Amino acid sequence: MRVRLSHVAAAVALCSGVALAASTRGSATATVNGKKVAIDYGRPALKGRALGDLLKQLADDRVWRAGDDQVTTLTTEGDLDIGGKKIKAGKYSLYVNLPADGSRNLIVNSDLGVPLGQIWAKAPDNLKNEPWPYIDNYQEKISSKELARIPLKKETVKSPVDLFTIELSQAKEAANLKLSWGDESWSIELKPAK
Repeated sequence: MRVRLSHVAAAVALCSGVALAASTRGSATATVNGKKVAIDYGRPALKGRALGDLLKQLADDRVWRAGDDQVTTLTTEGDLDIGGKKIKAGKYSLYVNLPADGSRNLIVNSDLGVPLGQIWAKAPDNLKNEPWPYIDNYQEKISSKELARIPLKKETVKSPVDLFTIELSQAKEAANLKLSWGDESWSIELKPAK
């Protein structure tokens, strides 16, 4: 039987003083048709664990917050075409759907999370107003605000990636988005919307 942590309990578990002090943030930027695209995310480490073992711990909806601690965000100055889905200029949260069949999907959601201070009374002052992702019951809480669920190209990496990494690389007027962790990477092209 799978035990699910409540939203508050999960936040508390993630927000112990040691975890917050050790949290690493990452960012990636590129331009698409001359407009800036940026991603801000947390970088969890496997620390000897297998990615497959972590995936088995996902809730039934198999949605992961695409990072660690604060919500992972995509900010774009121009309209994007991501896998045939139009995403208007603005700021969005990113999640990844990781079904048991091995497919991978990028989720773009208009909900930017909940301030940590609203779900954890002992949140440190520097993080009280930081947006936290929905890490439990995604389907129930914010799936209605989902703008797109887009298949990603899954690849095996040459060398395992311990620290979760998101990259944006320039490709003429487009950019390639690549997420890597463990022995997998997942990618998709971000193109200007027409």
